[in-house]
Amino acid sequence: MRFTAAQIAMMIDATVEGDASASVDSFGKIEEAKDGQLAFLANPKYEEFLYTTDASIIIVNDSLELKGAIKTTLLRVPDAYSAFATLLKKYEEIASLQLVGIQEPSYIAKTAKLGANVFVAAFAYLSENVSIGNNVKIYSGVVVGNNVTIGDNTILHPGVKIYHDCIIGKNVTIHAGTIVGSDGFGFAPLTDGTYKKIPQIGNVIIEDDVEIGANNTIDRATMGSTIIRKGAKLDNLIQIAHNVEVGEHTVIAAQVGVSGSSKIGSNVMIGGQAGITGHISIADGTKINGKSGVSKSIKTPNTAISGTPAESFMSMKRIEAIYRNLPELEKRVRELEKRLGEK
Repeated sequence: MRFTAAQIAMMIDATVEGDASASVDSFGKIEEAKDGQLAFLANPKYEEFLYTTDASIIIVNDSLELKGAIKTTLLRVPDAYSAFATLLKKYEEIASLQLVGIQEPSYIAKTAKLGANVFVAAFAYLSENVSIGNNVKIYSGVVVGNNVTIGDNTILHPGVKIYHDCIIGKNVTIHAGTIVGSDGFGFAPLTDGTYKKIPQIGNVIIEDDVEIGANNTIDRATMGSTIIRKGAKLDNLIQIAHNVEVGEHTVIAAQVGVSGSSKIGSNVMIGGQAGITGHISIADGTKINGKSGVSKSIKTPNTAISGTPAESFMSMKRIEAIYRNLPELEKRVRELEKRLGEK
């Protein structure tokens, strides 16, 4: 697909500076882009490439002041990074519109209901009483269990598994290998040292505009629902246990584990490899540093925490400063002990 600078400007509400008829058919990084490609400049450290790049069109900030001659067409916007992300999203949507229809071999139960412009790839499996919205894309190896509902414009990438009774909202993207609705880790210890499985009869609800990375596991609730709220973004390799709630527009980086029945607020940011114990609450706006171990509720909104066990971020910085000085402190203590011993 080829677009002119004028057409792209309409998509991202940009001002054209240069040849409005210049056209592109692909994307490239500003330092590597070729003729016929579009790039963007948001980070000032890459500005030098603006004057040497072969890109045909570049998205830049309105505030950029040119320091030399350029040979490319500029699209000026308030925020180049955000505009580029918007453009990529539109490009993806246009490309996905070409994917419509049912490929064979695939299995779709007679009781399944499919909306308009749905794509089902070969080797997908849609079970009884499934309800699929409009413009949904289901790729190879996806399994959708009984009574699952999937909202409009949702994309299930290869190998996604949605267990029975789960509800997926609109505009949701779930990447390859993720499992939604597997059993929560519920076992009752018995007097003879064995464990009895507790049936997990709840479900998972994923609200609108959520994106979930590859190889996540989101367990179904013991009773009720495990919930991923509207606009949340989950990276790859995350474990969400039974009855957890992840708040609206919360962002979770890779390799995080959240134990059962914990409630994470809205607009929370959780760094990679953090662990959150069960049955606690995390207040709205909390920032949790990577590798932190959170063992108690965070009740004050917009708190930054770090460490294991997690404490105030500023407290942890002071503690780390003391750690770095321990060798020198030990040396001074030994010198003092030696002097005292000589008296």
